[in-house]
Amino acid sequence: QLQVVESGGGLVQPGGSLKLSCVASGFNLDYYAIGWFRQAPGGEREGVACLTSDSGITNYQTSVKGRFTISRDGAKNTVYLQMNSLKPEDTAVYYCAIRYSFRPCILDKYEYDYWGQGTQVTVSS
Repeated sequence: QLQVVESGGGLVQPGGSLKLSCVASGFNLDYYAIGWFRQAPGGEREGVACLTSDSGITNYQTSVKGRFTISRDGAKNTVYLQMNSLKPEDTAVYYCAIRYSFRPCILDKYEYDYWGQGTQVTVSS
């Protein structure tokens, strides 16, 4: 059974860090691109970071470059999003998504086929 499950969200103060995890059950991530997306209340779902497993190519939204890092543990079939220097505007529900592709990943939500249920990240003092 194909399943995507995120975890690691929570409440953090501005300037703090969180590490999100995405476990992709039933997938061989060697053949997939993985993306992290987020959706703030009243907002559109937007791409944050993505990783193409085959090539290791990553892509980041401009606003998170230098603060967020996407990585993968093949042995655990898990993808991570390390988020540092968090800002209140990073507050959102964060989703992990999977796309069957060897092409360099893109931050387009319509290109992804499998989604998790999301994990809430709140940045507030």
